[in-house]
Amino acid sequence: MTEFISHVTDFQTFLRSLYRYTNKRLRSLWQQFEASKSLLVTILVAKRGIYTRPFLHTSLFMLIVVGIVVAPIIRNTYEANAESLEEFTAPSAVLSSFDEQDTLTQISEKPRDGVIAYTVVEGDTVSTIAEKFGISTDTIKWANPKLDDDDLTIGQELAIPPVTGMVIKVAKGETIYSIAKKYKTEAQSIVNYPFNNFADLDSFALNAGQMLVVPDGVMPESKPIYSPRLIAQVGVGDQAGSGQFIWPTNGTITQRPVSYHMALDIANNALPGILAPDGGKVILVEYARYGYGHHVIIDHANGYQTLYGHMSEIYVSAGQAVAKGSVIGKMGSTGRSTGTHLHFEIRKGTTLLNPLSFLK
Repeated sequence: MTEFISHVTDFQTFLRSLYRYTNKRLRSLWQQFEASKSLLVTILVAKRGIYTRPFLHTSLFMLIVVGIVVAPIIRNTYEANAESLEEFTAPSAVLSSFDEQDTLTQISEKPRDGVIAYTVVEGDTVSTIAEKFGISTDTIKWANPKLDDDDLTIGQELAIPPVTGMVIKVAKGETIYSIAKKYKTEAQSIVNYPFNNFADLDSFALNAGQMLVVPDGVMPESKPIYSPRLIAQVGVGDQAGSGQFIWPTNGTITQRPVSYHMALDIANNALPGILAPDGGKVILVEYARYGYGHHVIIDHANGYQTLYGHMSEIYVSAGQAVAKGSVIGKMGSTGRSTGTHLHFEIRKGTTLLNPLSFLK
């Protein structure tokens, strides 16, 4: 036991000695460092005027070298951007033909958000005024009940609705569904008009007394402006990115492309499948509550993209390659929708194109 205590005492003595030695060496090294640092600072301060000129010359030389290296990159980038701007087509351009893959565009005016007043000038007739504003003659007559086509007066003011159809004042208790039924149009057409406001975006409730644009609406005693036609299901192929689009689904066309809704609405309560009209790659899958609702975008690798809105089910994922005619989902009524239908768009860059110019 005594021997063990002796060993412990020796070990403690060794540790104390090691501590004193280490502390002494560290203090010595610190003092040497402080002395060296002070000397270095003194030299730099004394010589700073000598090194100013070389420093400035070196900095200027480095700037020149960087400029020489970066200038060609900036020039090439600018030229590329300038070429892309020259080829850019305004979003309001509308495809008017699609023969042999050549695309011609027609610039459309920005859609109006309400009724305007037009002053009749010499030579005007109801038909020429209607043609001027891109609406039907009936639309002008309905907006001006006392109008006589054969007796326009120079200086007479006419109310000109923004689109073909009706502009009405909502009565208490009316809904978009009752209004659509009354004026022989589709509730979805009313929702699609971008300047119509709703008290509730979920139910599309209306406020009594508000003005509402009813696209393609007609007076109850009048005949409909158009009759929806059924779309036959077209056979599918397997050629990717051909630029020839097949119909994406089957059903009834409830709204054709117009300036404020450059898309095709196809309705079918049976909730049919939705096909990829051409081969490509899925670049977006989004499950949204508003707007397009659950929707998919396919890039066809030839400058064209297609969008499929208001889907109830989606069978593909972003990054997935799809063949022409493959089923990508199911028709539904999600987002800004009043009933089961497909909202179908064809895009080229930032331009929305008329799908009816492409579908075969």
